[in-house]
Amino acid sequence: MSRKKRQRKHPKRFALQNHIESIALKSAIFLFRLIPVDIASYLMGKGWRAFAPFNARHKRALKHLKNAFPSMKESEREEIVRGMWENLGRVAVETFHTDRLLKQDFRFEAVADETTERVLAGEQACVLMSFHSGNWELCVQPVTSHGVDVTGVYQALRNPEADKALRSLRQDLYRGGLLSKGPETARKILGTLKSGGVVAMMGDLREARGVQVPFFGQMAYANTVPASIARSCNVPIVLGRVVRKNGVNFHIEGRAITVPKTSDRQADIKAATAEIHQIFEGWISEHPEQWMWIHKKWAPPGKSLARRQADRAAVSKAQEG
Repeated sequence: MSRKKRQRKHPKRFALQNHIESIALKSAIFLFRLIPVDIASYLMGKGWRAFAPFNARHKRALKHLKNAFPSMKESEREEIVRGMWENLGRVAVETFHTDRLLKQDFRFEAVADETTERVLAGEQACVLMSFHSGNWELCVQPVTSHGVDVTGVYQALRNPEADKALRSLRQDLYRGGLLSKGPETARKILGTLKSGGVVAMMGDLREARGVQVPFFGQMAYANTVPASIARSCNVPIVLGRVVRKNGVNFHIEGRAITVPKTSDRQADIKAATAEIHQIFEGWISEHPEQWMWIHKKWAPPGKSLARRQADRAAVSKAQEG
């Protein structure tokens, strides 16, 4: 039985569970904000490095890393995955200090190409696309620090109270608003871009409804939405990466690409999506310990989705005949 069905069947139980989770999250936010961010980040990182490897996802990350770098020594892979956990622990607690970090410009070093400079100056609309590496939440810091309002797209939590608490921590990052994924989101995104705004979203998660592109020597499922909306609005995609440097200090880089616009829309979107993942792959290879190797990026679609895709293909073939 799915979580949504259980929620409908036992609404009082899940309301209580959500409330308890929300109290726990708010308590953690309060307590960790009492600790200076450098100390909190260090302690949480070391804690995750020590204990997270007991999680079943540790083996999954090692498997993905082995597939990506088959000639790498086992000890090196283990060190990289432990480094990944340390980085994730740091990100978790740094999220509670987001508003304070944004006021500390000395922690950020930004590098931008020509197109990204126009974005920073408020002269160019764009899709700002990042991936889960370093502290990815802070990728928009250079844009917001230049006074440009960024609209963010995110996956809302199932717990509305916890979601509200985390949204409040991000409001200084996304002064253009945070849009949860849903039917109305696409329309709002298009409106923002056509009015000259900046829309930020993540681009490295598996999306079985998207396309398959090469990624670390394997075919991986990729989200085509960023390339699709950038092409429709005739705006560039600015790929951003955050590299952690010496604790709670970051190097942030912006690199723009243009989505092709030929008579074959689907081919254009797939080409741009493949280019995005090629750049991501190069960046991840430079700092593999900072990317989330636990993603099921290369997993095949579920049986139900695969069946639906096969049914649609059969219908299309029948129509062509």
